[in-house]
Amino acid sequence: MKNPTYTIVIGAVLTVFRVFNWKVRITGWEHLPVTGGGVVAANHIGYLDFVFVGYGARSQKGKRRLRFMAKREVFDHKISGPLMRAMGHIAVDRAGNTRAALREADEALRAGDLVGMFPEGTVSRSFMPLAGRPGAVRMAMDAGVPLIPAAVWGTQRIFTKGRKPTPTRGAVVDVRYGAPIEYTADSDPLEVHERLMTAIRAMVDDLQRAYPQSPRGPEDTWWLPAHLGGTAPTVEEAVAAAKADSARRREQRREQHRES
Repeated sequence: MKNPTYTIVIGAVLTVFRVFNWKVRITGWEHLPVTGGGVVAANHIGYLDFVFVGYGARSQKGKRRLRFMAKREVFDHKISGPLMRAMGHIAVDRAGNTRAALREADEALRAGDLVGMFPEGTVSRSFMPLAGRPGAVRMAMDAGVPLIPAAVWGTQRIFTKGRKPTPTRGAVVDVRYGAPIEYTADSDPLEVHERLMTAIRAMVDDLQRAYPQSPRGPEDTWWLPAHLGGTAPTVEEAVAAAKADSARRREQRREQHRES
């Protein structure tokens, strides 16, 4: 993908990294294909995950670029929206024609682009990977490209669901890419998806336990998962909240339909 604006935005992002002294650590970049298409599937803990996971791909020879698929609401946001559009990412209208986005992603993969996805479909309030859906697997299998698991940690401290942006100075952000998930043309997508999420969970756990920074006090434990002593919601609470969000969106769409 050749996109001069992407290069400009990356330059601006690097400036922000320096201003806030964010320490971005990239590992596993060698698992990304040097050329050709591929699907990169990552956990989702903050609204700027796409920036950091996409930035990490530049470590690979040739400085690979990711085109992320994300819900249209992210494109409508005043902060993330301009970045998403400028970098050529792909908007998914979950309440409308999702086939158009899938077609655009498939064309990108077959043209040799890397496409990023968040299988969970939403930011996890628990900061733990949720069950997710097999969309990333199906895309990779349909296009016959590598399926690469990825993990990110630390971005929730900067901008996440339910909290105002808090660009914590000196925050560490870790990004890791894993070995491609094996599959064949006749593999069961649901089984491949389970192996994908298992790999993502293992990498997230590794990043969490090796993270070099700790909360600065009791009021700062919100960004740690409950099982690590933090005050973030449990996975069960996060799932319930996600279902409630989905129900509210459906009701809002019905209301808008009745008024139109």
